[in-house]
Amino acid sequence: MDSATSDARTPLGASADNGLKIVVVGGFGVGKTTLVRSVSEIRPLNTEETMTQAGEAIDDVSGVRGKTATTVAFDFGRITLDAHNVLYLFGAPGQERFWFLWDRLFSGTLGAVVLVDTRRIGDSWYAIDRLEHHGTPFIVACNDFGGPAHPHAEIREALDLDPRVPLVDCDARSRESSKQVLITLVQHLKDHYAGQAAGPAALPRQEFV
Repeated sequence: MDSATSDARTPLGASADNGLKIVVVGGFGVGKTTLVRSVSEIRPLNTEETMTQAGEAIDDVSGVRGKTATTVAFDFGRITLDAHNVLYLFGAPGQERFWFLWDRLFSGTLGAVVLVDTRRIGDSWYAIDRLEHHGTPFIVACNDFGGPAHPHAEIREALDLDPRVPLVDCDARSRESSKQVLITLVQHLKDHYAGQAAGPAALPRQEFV
């Protein structure tokens, strides 16, 4: 049996009884699908379609030359934290014409990752605005596209980030790097919900497998 088939059949433990919904959002082509794929313990569900010339007339593809497919609904993956707790990952589509789906995806969401391409930082403003509108705690992860590094202070200023929002660098292609992003988010959620009776009393330890 090949590894892909094995991964696709990774069973959910019978004792898992606490599902934590996480959304990965950001602009068009920032690497949301790649991050979900790299870190999911199961073969992710993708709703990717081939990009066409007709789509180029609607979507701004100037910053994503070479991209041949795009998410049109959402990506879905799963990570087991421990025997009782599981992260369910939902990657949101980035094009403006699919933004109407975001409010539905945010329903029941515990927290979010805003994935950023620092070459097109303005594409991240809408994601942050919607998360703040919903009161959803989030972190920001700058995906490495091989360009010059930008100081975090400059990125925070450009995004007008609250100083309490964690900002990290990542490579969405790397499982280990993507895991560290989610570990940062889980820790942020633990801090955010601490003392809130209506929120989770204690999120699980970050024991990604």
